[in-house]
Order: sequence, then structure tokens, then C-alpha cells
Amino acid sequence: MSLNVAREKATVAFVVNGERESAMGHRARALAARLRGRYRIRLSYRVGGRLAALARIFAALRRERPSIVYVFDMAYSGVLAAWAYRAFAGAPFVVETGDAIYELMRSTGNRGRVGLWLTRRFEQFSLRAADRVVVRGHFHQRMLAGSGRAAELIQDGVDTRDFAPSPPNGLRKRYALEGVLTVGLVGSSVWSEKLGMCYGWELVELLRLLRGAPVKGVFIGDGTGLAHLRARCREYGIEDRVLFLGRVPYKQLPGYLGMIDVCLSTQTNDTVGRVRTTGKLPLYLAAGRYVLASDVGEASRVLAPEMLVPYEGVVDEKYPQKLAARIEAILARPETLARASEHVAVAKKHFDYSTLAARVARVVDDVLAERGGHG
Repeated sequence: MSLNVAREKATVAFVVNGERESAMGHRARALAARLRGRYRIRLSYRVGGRLAALARIFAALRRERPSIVYVFDMAYSGVLAAWAYRAFAGAPFVVETGDAIYELMRSTGNRGRVGLWLTRRFEQFSLRAADRVVVRGHFHQRMLAGSGRAAELIQDGVDTRDFAPSPPNGLRKRYALEGVLTVGLVGSSVWSEKLGMCYGWELVELLRLLRGAPVKGVFIGDGTGLAHLRARCREYGIEDRVLFLGRVPYKQLPGYLGMIDVCLSTQTNDTVGRVRTTGKLPLYLAAGRYVLASDVGEASRVLAPEMLVPYEGVVDEKYPQKLAARIEAILARPETLARASEHVAVAKKHFDYSTLAARVARVVDDVLAERGGHG
């Protein structure tokens, strides 16, 4: 579908439930860049507390007078501002979500009973109130369909030009990673007291099991879980085997991905994991990285069987052992890593923002048509 048509441009407000440099901020700008020939795009980000952010977003919507509001991520400020603006001006709104948020909060235990009740009611309200719901995973789409709520599918994305495989840039030498197999991941690590785990736990446990092998770990990102991961490294005596780089600016991320031989993409095998989107997976694929992923969700659809690792339940204590066996196989046959070059084509086919932008345009046009081309 052509994104350039000869007609009056509708004004579309992209409301991001996150800061400018959040993952959703990058997603919204990437899609906006490809849709500006078709619409007048106006971007708003969540800044400050919930009420203050809600007021700012609503004020921006009243000022810009969009024909439709597209909300990235299901959170109070953006959704309620879009809902209030529809009541005020009659403009429809779309909600895009990558999580079953009630199940996620219930699983991690990061909210109390009242917080969980409010989360459940808010999620139900958002799904009912939105003129259209967009999800980023196939399982989530099927799950909502089973409860009677149709949803469009627009996966997580990547700019395959920006994240194209990069040549050696000296980073491996700078961080003393020459001559070893590097295993790593990118993301925010939030500690769950209830589960006793956080994002990146499997990397530390893997390095404990392979302490005698020429393997080092790389963690790119921040979050409350890092202190726990570092403490566990000290407990295991592998502090020199795992490199914690902190947050890396998005524009520099492709170069840093180039220093990781094997990227880990792990989701729990429950509703949360099967629904939860794999935002980093498209980046790994576009960068031509070899991936070892739990056999859950979107990864199961796009990766070769030898890159999928069975995962049981919420906390699979045997998962690090399964990963270790795969890493040992790669050490025995390093030519296996050459399969990663095939991932660039996979990223372009399934996750490139140019393809996803066309789907966003279809959703926007369909909703506007249903509402009689409001605005």
C-alpha cells in the first residue's frame, strides 16, 4: 500500500506512555517518520507523574485538534487523556499494548491487592473503550479474540538500516573480549521479590555453569535488578566473567550488539511470557546476531529450531543448564554462528518499520472511515 496519497492530510496524535528515549518513544518516532507523507503527525510523551502527565497530554490534544489519537502502551496517562479528548472532541483513539498488564503485575508481585484490582479494571476499561486495539504478538491477538475482543497485529519493529550488521569497531578489544565467545542481552532489569529473579538471571547462572570455558557475558541496560545480578556474580566468584555496561544510547546500540556473539531472548512459559512482546529480538535479528531464545511467543515463529530452548513454567531452574548445553555445542562447532547472517532477511520481512508503518496506516484509515472521517 502506498503511504502517499493525494488527499487532505488527517492529523494523527501519537501519544507515548513513556519518555522520549523509551522504547515506545523510539517506536513512535520511527513510525512517524514513515507516515508523515500521509498524515500530519503530532507526538506527545509522558512527562512527570500520572495526573500531571495526563493533564499535559490532554492539553496538547486540545491544542493540536487531531482527527485520531494513537496511544503507545496501555498506561493511565495516555489512555485516559485520549478517552477524555474523545468525549471532548469526538476523535476516536487506538490503544497499542504489548502486555497482559494485570497478569504481568500479578506474576511479578510488584503491586498490592488494591493496585492489582485497579490494574485489572483499567485494562478491562482500556480494551472496551478504545475504538481499536493493537497488539504486538500473535498469542496476545488470539487470547483477546478468545474473550471476544478483536485486535490488530503490529509487531515490535526495527530500522534494519540503522541496525545492519556492523564491522569490528574495537569494542571487543576495549573490553578485553577478544578470544572468547560472548553471550549477552539488552534491556531493563526489574527485580521481582516474589519470584526472586529478574531479567538477566539466566545469563549469570549460565556463566556460573561455564566458569571454566572461554565464555564471557555482556549485559547492556540498567534497572533495579542489576544490584542483585552483581551480588550473585560476587557470590559465585565470576565478577570478571560478566560485563555490565549500563544503558547505551540508542544510536550507539548497533555497534555494541556487534560485540555479542550470542544474544539471549528469554520469556516465561505462561500467559505473561507468551503475550509479552520481544522488543529486543528484532534488534538482534537485524544486527545479524545468533540468538538463543526460550521456545515461547514470537521467537517460536521466526527462529530456527536449533535456536529455541524449551522453558518450563515461570521460573525454570533447569533453563541455564539447557542454555549451557547449547553454548558448549557452539564452542565445539563455532561455524554454527554463521547461521546468524540469515537473520537480517528475517528482520526485514517481519519487523522492518516500513512494513509496520503500512499496517498502522491501515488501522488509522479504517478507524477514521468508521467514524466518518472525523476532523
